[in-house]
Amino acid sequence: MDPQPAQTTLENSSEAGERQRLVELRQLLQRANIAYYVEDAPLMEDSVYDQLYRELQDLESRHLDLITPDSPTQRVGEKPAQEFVTVRHQIPMYSLENAFNLEELQDWQARLLRVLGMANANDLTYTCELKIDGSALALTYEDGLLTRGVTRGDGQSGEEITSNVRTIRSIPLRLAVPEPPPRLEVRGEAFLSFAEFQRINQIRAQASDPLFANPRNCAAGTLRQLDSRIVADRKLDFFAYTVHFPQGWPQGTLPTTQWEALQILKTFGLVINPHSQLSRNLEAVKTFYEFWHPHQLTPERSLPYASDGVVVKLNSFALQEETGFTQKFPRWAVALKYPAEEVPTRIRQILASVGRTGAVTPVAELDPVQLAGTTVSRASLHNADRLRELDVHVGDTVIVRKAGEIIPEIVAVLPDLRPPQAQPYFLPSHCPECQTPLERLQQEAVTRCPNLHCPARVRGNLQHWASRDALDIEGLGEMLIRQLVDRLQVRSVADLYHLQADQVAQLERMGKKSSQKLLQAIQRSCEQPWARVLYGLGHPPMWGAVTARTLTTHFPSATDLAAATPEQISSIFGIGQEIAEAITQWFSHPHHQELLQALAIAGVTLLAKPDAAEAPVFRVLIGKKFVITGTLPTLSRSAAKEWIESRGGKIVSSVSKQTDYLVVGSEAGSKLEKAQSLGIPQLSEAELLALDPQSP
Repeated sequence: MDPQPAQTTLENSSEAGERQRLVELRQLLQRANIAYYVEDAPLMEDSVYDQLYRELQDLESRHLDLITPDSPTQRVGEKPAQEFVTVRHQIPMYSLENAFNLEELQDWQARLLRVLGMANANDLTYTCELKIDGSALALTYEDGLLTRGVTRGDGQSGEEITSNVRTIRSIPLRLAVPEPPPRLEVRGEAFLSFAEFQRINQIRAQASDPLFANPRNCAAGTLRQLDSRIVADRKLDFFAYTVHFPQGWPQGTLPTTQWEALQILKTFGLVINPHSQLSRNLEAVKTFYEFWHPHQLTPERSLPYASDGVVVKLNSFALQEETGFTQKFPRWAVALKYPAEEVPTRIRQILASVGRTGAVTPVAELDPVQLAGTTVSRASLHNADRLRELDVHVGDTVIVRKAGEIIPEIVAVLPDLRPPQAQPYFLPSHCPECQTPLERLQQEAVTRCPNLHCPARVRGNLQHWASRDALDIEGLGEMLIRQLVDRLQVRSVADLYHLQADQVAQLERMGKKSSQKLLQAIQRSCEQPWARVLYGLGHPPMWGAVTARTLTTHFPSATDLAAATPEQISSIFGIGQEIAEAITQWFSHPHHQELLQALAIAGVTLLAKPDAAEAPVFRVLIGKKFVITGTLPTLSRSAAKEWIESRGGKIVSSVSKQTDYLVVGSEAGSKLEKAQSLGIPQLSEAELLALDPQSP
């Protein structure tokens, strides 16, 4: 008997089971996101979520037809956008009038009463919401599905950043209601927690990249990244604060107050700020404001994000409509701001700190003071120019400010309080770590130690090499690195691969078992891909993790990159001439050539895997701009983009005179007509693939 029908039945049954499992996993992970972000009641441990997420990814890779836009796996795009499109807000996103003290809040209420023709404030109720120091966004949902995310911009128009908005885990890709309105606009604030902001700046500090000044600037800059993978890595959060229903939506289901709107947002699966309050009068508003004032916060009762005040809104939508707007602000809302917190303290001493690039930074050690619920005992003085500008002396009384921000700032010196014995501070002429004479290039504000073997520089390089985005060497932390440099004379990352277990076992808090574990982790790092290795070698401002991935796509080995000219490197989208020249200088330096040779001998990966790509492929489409329209026969839109971009081409969203090719599929739209009018060549999928003779 022919067994084939039974086998086919078994395969069909297995496939049906996988498809059912895929749907179940997607629904489970969507529920888990709501439970975690909205209800603050996690359904599972993070490790379990990650395991189920990977299983869903695996199933979707085998059943591409079942991938939906609201799948948790579809938050992060594969390739960077070329540009953001400016779109007009259907309803303007007004800014808020500020009140800087409780007296001004009282004046605001008096104006409300005059506009409304009321004599008694007892008829007014308010909502109080913490003012999050972030970036306002407008989200559009169509039939419950997130279709667009736009920045506030100038209030009339903003940039469409949908691909970036999708990466924010606290923004649902689909509303959690069975029958959502056909169109809905949700507005809220995207922000970074203090913990995430610190993590980002720690990574930048290890790379000697400029630090973000505060979470707000970091969040705003992150949202405007063209590469959504960077946005996803920075883990933004989002609080919704208002919702606009479509015209004609049944009145009985619409919220009539701001407080009702907040509760509806929560039922939709959006996160609202848990520290919001319905206030029956202005006294309750004042109590709320004073409760969350930075002066009242303590380490035990503090906020995990930056807040610079309280947004007070007239609760009734009917009264909001009656009060209306000025040319700039809604009359029915006000931002009651906290004053920037400034406190005096004394400089105990100033130390020169040396980073991994040799940059020498003066750091003031202060008498500890409380600022915004945290203890501040150190503040950067940046560089010699800032020292001279402030005229800082050791022993000076200074004003330190931290207005809801993490990095404390010395804003002024009080010379009248300067003690007679106070001494001015100047950066040393020699490195405090290795005594090498310091240098300052004419075009730089930074003073540097030029000694590549300086212990401080070596420690910084080792920390960066072992970091998560680089070689990810588990167990190689700051304290152990200091011992490796001081006691075992480790002088480069290549030296790590020659450590012996008996040497490491003699170090503090290291025994036989832990030393073996560390050496195994170091050995495993040899298998990390070339892109991670290049990032680990990175020397700002030349390259970060994203630039490293881009470089290794076009130059699949260290030999290829070392042989490249600045012109070849700068022809890559996103890499300018200055960075290209810095990269070629780095690879031509004898010290770095010796380092690469030592790493190769140690077995560290310095070339891409054979199946990743081959060098001739990547130069086929360099500098060419493509637009895709319609549905291609075999390639998905994302697959076609990846094929083009992996060969050096660029995807742009609209047809112009600068477009080189229009790739045309079935049901092509107006882009085809425009390309024909401009005389731009059109390609079928087969003709596109034929541009690369090596393409399978």
